[in-house]
Amino acid sequence: MTPSELQLYLSQINLPRPDSHKGQNGKVMVIGGSELFHAASQWSLLVVSRMVDMVFYSSVPENNDLIKESKEHFHNGIVVPRENVEDYIQEADVVLIGPGMVRNDETEKITTHLLSKYPNEKWVIDAGALQMIDPKLFTNKTIITPHHQEYAWLLEKVGRKNTEGYPFAELSEHPTILLKGKVDEVFNAEQKILVEGGNEGMTKGGTGDVLAGLVAGLYAFTDNPFAAAVVASYVNKHAGDELYKTVGPFFNSTDLANQIPKTLAKTFAIV
Repeated sequence: MTPSELQLYLSQINLPRPDSHKGQNGKVMVIGGSELFHAASQWSLLVVSRMVDMVFYSSVPENNDLIKESKEHFHNGIVVPRENVEDYIQEADVVLIGPGMVRNDETEKITTHLLSKYPNEKWVIDAGALQMIDPKLFTNKTIITPHHQEYAWLLEKVGRKNTEGYPFAELSEHPTILLKGKVDEVFNAEQKILVEGGNEGMTKGGTGDVLAGLVAGLYAFTDNPFAAAVVASYVNKHAGDELYKTVGPFFNSTDLANQIPKTLAKTFAIV
């Protein structure tokens, strides 16, 4: 990605205005977690809660309790029981689903129900939800964030045997894909951007959950899913590179999440 391309996508992110008021700068719903995975959705939450005015978080009861008891991670939103999640979805500007959800029938049931009932929402789909979803539920407003194995599973679902071209062209609507890797690939049916950067410290578990939260947060500030995905990829990789300058590869996903706001500010030249 060239500097001019980056500036083009940055210009499409509408950051909070100095004269704005509480509630005007984004609301994001995070649906994730499971009895097996506790931290994944919290990493997404940690990032997005620093970006938007309000976060609604919904997980299994055990994770909800952990979030409510946490003094570090969450004072800036509402913890929502799973049975009440639909009360908040329509209020949110963006819904992130999947971090920390396991690959099982319950995840498929939740994901299918919510995306079928609320197709007009701006969805970011990651991890467990992405592994269990029917691609026919994708819309033009959808951003998906697969790693290469998840991408291979999606290709199987649409009957593709290779990775060439855009895999969902035959669907009625076309999601934006952020394919995570040493070089991220952000593409849709019309365009593709390669985002370089990052380092071996970012192979640790949870860095994808950090990225998912970052995508959702940026998507709250734009109606262009492609711009949100490109800028998120760039910032995530460069946050990892900033950490590498001081600690080499010896950082974890919490360190990355804590670096994201600093890299965001630098990228947008706010400070």
